[in-house]
Amino acid sequence: MKKSLVILSLAGAFIFAACETKTETAPVEVENTNPMVGGAAMFDTLDIIDNAVNSADHTTLVAAVQAAGLVETLKTDGPFTVFAPTNDAFAALPEGTVANLLLPENKEMLTKILTYHVVSGKFDSKTVAEAITANGGEFTITTVSGGNLVAKFGANGTDINLVDENGGVATVTIADVFQKNGVIHVINTVVLPK
Repeated sequence: MKKSLVILSLAGAFIFAACETKTETAPVEVENTNPMVGGAAMFDTLDIIDNAVNSADHTTLVAAVQAAGLVETLKTDGPFTVFAPTNDAFAALPEGTVANLLLPENKEMLTKILTYHVVSGKFDSKTVAEAITANGGEFTITTVSGGNLVAKFGANGTDINLVDENGGVATVTIADVFQKNGVIHVINTVVLPK
């Protein structure tokens, strides 16, 4: 009997000690509903700049934003909607254009082009699509540069196209990349102000 009590006491002590030890739990992974961009996860807990620098498809855009001195602006609370051209979109410009725009003496022109891709406020694709429909098939968006982009549906009736002031057309290829301070829509062409 004494032996049984000792065993029970030891078992109880062991159970008590096990309950008292700190148990570590695996970190809870939050599902990221944002699309991948340029091979990188985009997180709505990061700002536009912190996400963009991780996209392999936006290295030219990031370099241009840095050259124009817009990094701090795009890290503020915003919110902003950014139509983000890919590296291929910049590469489609006439040869030498990007290198020329990155020169310090062309900072004003570069800034105008980049801010033509930014809208004050958060416009997700649903909001833009509803505005296109409500306005008879076209929705004029005023950019931070003061210029206008016209949003329309593409030929398939669902893609969103942006028509710049020169008649150039960009298509939103990845929509609704939500950020802490707004939303990014990836586009396949650099839109240009007059």
